[in-house]
Amino acid sequence: MNRQNPPGIFIYAALPCEAKPLVEHFNLKKETPVQPFAVYLGRDICLTVTGLGKSAMAAGVAYTHALFAAVKHPVLVNIGIAGHKDHALGSLFLIDKITDIDSLKSYYPPLVFTPPCPTASIQTVSRPQIGYDPHHLCDMEASAFYETAVRFSSGELIHCLKVISDNALSPAENIQPKQVSQLIAAHVATIEALLAELRRLAELITAPEPAQFERLIQRYHFTASEQGQLKNRLSRWELLTGAQIPELDETPLHKGKDVLCWLDRQINKLEFSL
Repeated sequence: MNRQNPPGIFIYAALPCEAKPLVEHFNLKKETPVQPFAVYLGRDICLTVTGLGKSAMAAGVAYTHALFAAVKHPVLVNIGIAGHKDHALGSLFLIDKITDIDSLKSYYPPLVFTPPCPTASIQTVSRPQIGYDPHHLCDMEASAFYETAVRFSSGELIHCLKVISDNALSPAENIQPKQVSQLIAAHVATIEALLAELRRLAELITAPEPAQFERLIQRYHFTASEQGQLKNRLSRWELLTGAQIPELDETPLHKGKDVLCWLDRQINKLEFSL
């Protein structure tokens, strides 16, 4: 999809009722030629309605970024509903840990800014659950969203916002689409604040090619996909260290994948404050 000014912010919602208040608030227009997914565009925002579940979410993220492959350092946000045993209906949470119940993999979206709302962990399941975990939110898309999204941007720019739609006193079978839209509409100001902060972060790293990128791709073999991952990791390093240059211990490094693993380990050791 060719646009002179492609969007920098990408929102993903599983359900039309989750997307509706965002489409209205940001004055987004549906792209009618797009067939596999409902895609809505505004001045700087693209919203995709993916459908329910992990496979649909992963496909929706991948499809949208195939349409806008030229966008560098996009902001990606999954906005939707989740359940919890005790949290009040309508409570809003920014997710700081995502666990996929099927694979038991966990992801930790880096929070390098002050969250605009409380944070919480979430567990992603493949089918609706009868019981409620008292320690975690529960949804059906977050892990697939994050795992796919990190292929296209830096982790600092990828986040999940979840609104509580059901709990032990009001279980999932009571959820109505109109209610979901109302719950999300109540938080559009917070959503807008988060997007503004993420846009600011994106501008910090949408800069010249990261230091050492050219030298590393000349020295080691990186596939096209791995070159993109290298840019993301070097940009993340610069963001978290104030543009310091990583001092690579190149003795054990033989190929591009070794460099990526080394950078991952070093980034995970970095300390930052909120």
